Amino acid sequence: MRERQNLEESIAGITHLTSTLDDSVELIALGEKEGDSFIIADSENTIRDLKDEIDRRQIKMLLSGETDPNDTYLEVRAGAGGTESQDWASMLLRMYARWAENHDMKVEVMEMHAGEEAGIKSATIFVKGHNAYGLLKTESGIHRLVRISPYDSNARRHTSFGSVWVYPVIDDNIEVDVSESDVRIDTYRASGAGGQHVNTTDSAVRITHILTGIVVQCQAERSQHKNRAAAWAMLRARLYEKELKKREEAANAEEALKTDIGWGHQIRSYILQPYQLVRDLRTGVESTDPQGVLNGNLDPFIEAALAQRIQEKGQQNR
Repeated sequence: MRERQNLEESIAGITHLTSTLDDSVELIALGEKEGDSFIIADSENTIRDLKDEIDRRQIKMLLSGETDPNDTYLEVRAGAGGTESQDWASMLLRMYARWAENHDMKVEVMEMHAGEEAGIKSATIFVKGHNAYGLLKTESGIHRLVRISPYDSNARRHTSFGSVWVYPVIDDNIEVDVSESDVRIDTYRASGAGGQHVNTTDSAVRITHILTGIVVQCQAERSQHKNRAAAWAMLRARLYEKELKKREEAANAEEALKTDIGWGHQIRSYILQPYQLVRDLRTGVESTDPQGVLNGNLDPFIEAALAQRIQEKGQQNR
């Protein structure tokens, strides 16, 4: 039913674009015939608006993967560097939450480990919305920040790293068999906001998949039972995503990115000092408005990365 709904929405969108273009062309011809400059100008504005809509739809055309339409989990981890890197990790988390909100997607915090002084050590959010995974999947990798550190009394420039890891929520009709004998389940007291209950009850759940070393954890709910169910769902999603990466022969590269959060592995640089620039090292796309990017304006980077991935797949299939 979801696939049918998506197809119906796509067809309706194309029909709308085609009919609006045809009507505008006819109105321009009529305006030229009758010498009505107002009709001509209005129709030309309509066509320009159509181009903007086509540009937005072009991104969706790049999403043809098996799990692209699915919701997604997005994990952020701070690299080495203490408070500075932990603050950068919290900025990354906010950036993706803002991006999701700008696209009318819902965001839920699944787990979060706060830094000692500021920021976060790690966090996982659940992003719910059509094509959430497909749009965010190319964001996996190392992100580098260069700025004057607000935590340095000498106002020196610092370089910080954070990792982003994106994996899809799998559909209920996709079965991923995981034996309880293959995992270790730990319960612990959740940290962060939530009142006395959070600090007095072992409601948070951590599941470690022994064969692969994958670790998932959830403390979003007060009920240990609900956190356990959510953690199992996250583990199945991680295992399924790992299998997809194997099919694409990219698992080793992705794992290397995740384990080495530092120089030589970054996919994007965010430079706030001595000049203002965000540059994607894979596609060459740049923005001179880093604050806009950090407020969630990621679409130019996402579109270019998706287009590059499609192009690379096409070259491999030749």
